[in-house]
Parts: sequence; C-alpha cells; structure tokens
Amino acid sequence: MTDKILPVLIEASKAILDIYADEGRFNTEIKGDNSPLTEADKRSNGIICEALADLFPGIPVISEESKQAAYEERAGYDQFFLVDPLDGTKEFIKRNGEFTINIAYVEGHHPVGGFVYVPCTGMAYMAEYGKGAYSITPEGVRTLLKSQRFSLLDNGLKVVASRSHRDPMTEKIISLLDAPEIVATGSSLKFLLIAEGKANFYPRLAPTMEWDTAAAQCVLEESGGSILRFDDLLPLVYNKPDLLNPHFIAAGAMLDPEELVSLLERL
Repeated sequence: MTDKILPVLIEASKAILDIYADEGRFNTEIKGDNSPLTEADKRSNGIICEALADLFPGIPVISEESKQAAYEERAGYDQFFLVDPLDGTKEFIKRNGEFTINIAYVEGHHPVGGFVYVPCTGMAYMAEYGKGAYSITPEGVRTLLKSQRFSLLDNGLKVVASRSHRDPMTEKIISLLDAPEIVATGSSLKFLLIAEGKANFYPRLAPTMEWDTAAAQCVLEESGGSILRFDDLLPLVYNKPDLLNPHFIAAGAMLDPEELVSLLERL
C-alpha cells in the first residue's frame, strides 16, 4: 500500500505547493466550525479522493473536506481511508511550512496503515501494521523509525506543544514534569517528532478530529509509541458516531506508565 499511496501524496503536495507559492491564490474561507479552508485544501482533496477511488475501488473515504456520510452508513464500513488533505491549514496560511498531508487506512476501528507527507521538505512517513514505521527522503532513502524510551520522571523531557492551540490544563500537565523542554510545531508533525525519537510526550486537551490523528497514530505505534485517550488510557479508535476525538496523550516508548496514571490523578 505504501508504494501505491506515496505517488498520490507527492501529486497532492505539488498542487499544495503550487498555491503556497502565491498567497493571492489561497482564497481562504471560514468553515462552519470556524476553521479556515483554502484552495490548496480543495485541490489536494480532489487529487487524493480520485486517486484512492481508482487504486482501491470499493473502499470508502472519509475526508475532512468531503461531505460526510451519515453514521448509519459509516457504521457498516469494515475498512476505509481517513484523509486530511492539508493538516495544519492555519500553519499554511502563516507560511511557516508546518503542515502535512495525512492518509490513514483503517480496518474496523484501528488504523493499520499510516501515510504522512510534509510538502515543504518532501519527507514521507509511512507505516503498515506489523511492518514498522519508516521515513522516506525525496531521494527514496528509507530509515526505520524508533521512538525514544523514556521515563516520565526524567529531567528535561522534550514535550511537544501546538503553536496554535494551548490550554490551561496542558500547561498544568507540563508544569508537573521535571524541567521539560518545550518543542513547538504544527499539524501531525508533533507525532512524527515522537516517532523519530526527537520528542517524548504530547498532551492534547483541545479539540481534534479523527483525520488529524489516524495516519500519525499508525506511524507512532509502529515506532513503539502510543496515542492514548486522556480518560481511560486506551488507544484512540476511529469511525465513531462523532468524528471528534477525545482528549489524548501521545508518547514514545514510556517505561513507567504507572507514573502517567499518577500524573493525571494530580490534575
């Protein structure tokens, strides 16, 4: 699946970067949920949805920028793609390069394929269940991803925080750690930093949607990390009646999960 989807991501990336080069073509709109939508989101969505329909006929696609099927229909999906054609639209508009393209392949309620592309660097991050996670350079060089082993009691943990979304509860969690170092970035790049071993911990207590996390979840899990619900510390699941994610914590290879329980009890 990786070899089929990578060319799709590259094509969508070219369309995004074509618009990114000319701010006058952004044509930014504000959607009903008060989030921005640009011409790049639309172009990328069209390319990806058409390609997936051709490559994998009969497998439904749930995309942020397409009309959602009613849950009564979605509930019957045994397998489907979950797509964010431009994750980090706010970062795109800010022109800081911190945006990605996310495609997840989900069986049942769990992502078993994760395919993330970073248009501004040409780097791809790919994972399939049981086969490990890899980064792929524009030249095609593949590197196995391994998240870093760490303890929550360690000094100087690298904690990922969003550039655009910070809240008091997240700040409180960070304050309970021992001299953490904050790493700020946008979009699903936050999960990729953990999968690469460049960061350890990412608490997210602000709204996200299923298409924001599914692809990166597969990459992170295959690298040895996890994305766990804040309320019960079980992995995020997908194709729920409401496509809004619960609050969660993403982490690398945590050696002391009992400390996570203790930390959350102190909030």
